[in-house]
Amino acid sequence: MKMMVLGAGLQGCACAYDLLQNPAIGQVTLADLRPGQLPQFLAGDWGGRLRTIRLDVTDIAAVKEALQGHAAVMSAIPYYYNAPMARAAVDVGCHFSDLGGNTEIVFEQKKLDAQAVAKGVSVVPDCGLAPGMVNILAAEGIRRLDRAEQVKIYVGGLPQSPEPPLNYQIVYSLEGALDYYTTPSWILRGGHPVQVEALSELEPVEFPAPVGTLEAFHTGGGISTLPFAYEGKVDVMEYKTLRYPGHVAIMRPIRELGLLDTKPLEVKGQTVVPRDVFIASVSPRLHRPQSRDLVALQVLVTGTKGGKGRQIGFRLTDYFDAERGISAMMRTTGYSLSVTGQMQADGRVTLKGVHTPDEAIPFRAYVDELGKRGVRIEEL
Repeated sequence: MKMMVLGAGLQGCACAYDLLQNPAIGQVTLADLRPGQLPQFLAGDWGGRLRTIRLDVTDIAAVKEALQGHAAVMSAIPYYYNAPMARAAVDVGCHFSDLGGNTEIVFEQKKLDAQAVAKGVSVVPDCGLAPGMVNILAAEGIRRLDRAEQVKIYVGGLPQSPEPPLNYQIVYSLEGALDYYTTPSWILRGGHPVQVEALSELEPVEFPAPVGTLEAFHTGGGISTLPFAYEGKVDVMEYKTLRYPGHVAIMRPIRELGLLDTKPLEVKGQTVVPRDVFIASVSPRLHRPQSRDLVALQVLVTGTKGGKGRQIGFRLTDYFDAERGISAMMRTTGYSLSVTGQMQADGRVTLKGVHTPDEAIPFRAYVDELGKRGVRIEEL
């Protein structure tokens, strides 16, 4: 069995590493526009099982040619490429999954459903941490209740040793993180999808020591299409990002001052994009390759069972893998993508067509696979 990963960044490399742990996978193809030097944990050719290729994903003909012979392809490239990549995979007859994060693109991918069914393949967008893991956990919590009234989802990628002023470090694309800070979040209120402003409705959330008290606030994209899937079925559903206390007090003024804007402006005769300048300025200060991270996650589903009030909860605290040099964000996101692709290829994802993780991924098998990797989800 041959598998392909698009993108040799942090998550793509983590996904490829996890695929290589499965001896049933004879070859893992890691494709990128600039494959470059791979991280130490991917060093070597793994007995001929790891192959890197240069691939420009804007060249659809080249993408289709590269996909030939692969059972599944996992996309760890920027979200705006995911619709054409899914279409190419369906045309070739190859299972497809991606890290998602953009609700409109998922709806676009849904239009491929009939074609994917006809080809006998599955397309599963949004297969990372959030969206992805949290969608699967939320759907399971809802299934366990007779009526789910409220779903609250909290996720954060954080440094184990925070440093001021932001108490944050880059654990994935900073450009992607800033998208979430500026994009309104779709939630359910009164059973209806509504949008709320990013960085709003701040609240404290408690985790066991050593994590302690975190702050939670709305950000866009974290649960993707869930509010639309459960419209009229759940009263309240919301996703919030977790950071150390004080983060929003700094980031909200930065946004309000226009430093995260994407509209070009002229500065001393040069046209610049404020967000590009901001990213270029702060990235060196937030990129700390030697700093160890953690991922904190909590999903709480409240409702009734057998006529009585009940809450179903899931919690995860995952830490940097010091032995292999793999971050907690890579473990929870890249491994999640790998697990999804493997379940598609080996038939454990039985639905053909285009389905989100909450629809397609079997809860127990997914959680057990993550547990084998040390990513342990606790039931509260």
